[in-house]
Amino acid sequence: MAERKIFAGPKVRRIRNGLGVTQAAMAEALDISPSYLNLIERNQRPLTVQLLLKLAAVYKVDLEELRSESDGSLNQLKEVFADPLLSGELPGDQELVEVAEAAPNAASGVIKLYQAYREQAARLSDLTRLTATEGQVPLMGARLPADEVADILERRSAYFPRIEDAAEPLASRFAETRNVADALKEWLRAERGISVRILPVHVMPDLRRRFDRHSMRLFISERLSAADQTYEIAMEVANLALRDEIAAELEGLPLSTPEARRVARFELARYGALALVMPYGAFFAAAQNTRYDLDILASRFAVSYQQAATRLTMLQRPGSSAIPLFLMEIDAAGHRLRRAGAQAFPQVRFGGGCPKLNVHAAFLQPGQILAERVEMPDGATYLTISKTLKGPSAPFGERIRRTALLLGCDAAAGAATVYGALAATQPAVAAGPACRLCERRGCLCRAEPPVTRPLGLDEMVGGLSSFEFQ
Repeated sequence: MAERKIFAGPKVRRIRNGLGVTQAAMAEALDISPSYLNLIERNQRPLTVQLLLKLAAVYKVDLEELRSESDGSLNQLKEVFADPLLSGELPGDQELVEVAEAAPNAASGVIKLYQAYREQAARLSDLTRLTATEGQVPLMGARLPADEVADILERRSAYFPRIEDAAEPLASRFAETRNVADALKEWLRAERGISVRILPVHVMPDLRRRFDRHSMRLFISERLSAADQTYEIAMEVANLALRDEIAAELEGLPLSTPEARRVARFELARYGALALVMPYGAFFAAAQNTRYDLDILASRFAVSYQQAATRLTMLQRPGSSAIPLFLMEIDAAGHRLRRAGAQAFPQVRFGGGCPKLNVHAAFLQPGQILAERVEMPDGATYLTISKTLKGPSAPFGERIRRTALLLGCDAAAGAATVYGALAATQPAVAAGPACRLCERRGCLCRAEPPVTRPLGLDEMVGGLSSFEFQ
């Protein structure tokens, strides 16, 4: 049988550069001449089976990954150049093979640009349909893919069992060292040949994280806190180590577009990162022992307040479930940026749109935890815990968005937390799901009239609210 030959020069060169090895040193390790290795890297000589096995033995190279690294991008490049706009540009596939092999970052850029072009065209088509009726936008229009993902995740439990089950044994390896960031970096180096480097603001001004496939380096912005830097490294590990579990959970989400799938995959990778730095068993035990004290949990696991609070909403493993918490993040203008819940976000009963919620007052007391009980019009009572989030560091003169996070649960369940006893000493705040749905009279915080009651029925009466009704 003829020996199978593989031309993979650019891949060999990237492996060598990622390891910081010279051609002479690698040639000596592989028992070939430097000139022959040079020909291999220029794709003028093949990689034989013997050389592949020696690469695997000496440098721990994954042979399957070496053979198929560019297959995915090659297929996507074929799709790009099959578009009628570009179909006549290439006589065959050989040039695409060369691009995918020799310049994977450039190939990825072309693919992303084409995806953006297709999705932008789809959005323009949606806008055309929305404005087709005499300039009037109908109430029901097409949602953006990010909105679709947010709606799906808000309406389901924040617990993903496949990711948890795969992350916990891996996280136990990292728990052997006090410094989780170093353990994550070592995993990337040993398992994937990826090094991590922190870049200054002027080099990477508008990104948190970037992976360079060519040099096999992961770049992290220095604008991030130590906890956020660890989180970004953990996201890269989750993308690699938990790929199959993320894909399986993704299949269970009813997503309608490729862009929505990409957004959801990113959110699931975030989930995986939190599961790696705060493994389920250890974090669940710590939450119970500390009575859900967020500052203590953040300090114990070397994470941020936001990461600890988000992780608390995920603890719903059968047989070892925590208090069913939900969260909502807003900015100073009142935009709701994120909502999630252990048993889905309670949109119908809690709403989250009331100006009386302490998440708005948190901006007046930055860095302080505010805890109180709120009573809804139907009598349901919740414990709410709010605090501002610091966010990334900003150079002098740059204005950035600051946000605040509300963590909530049923008031009866909240009695098991360190915040419940304090909140119980104060009278409950009379709140509502949103001004449009709330019928509380005389509310000084009302921002909109209710849709259920007519205004101004009695000209002889003037109420305290700007939108008084009877």
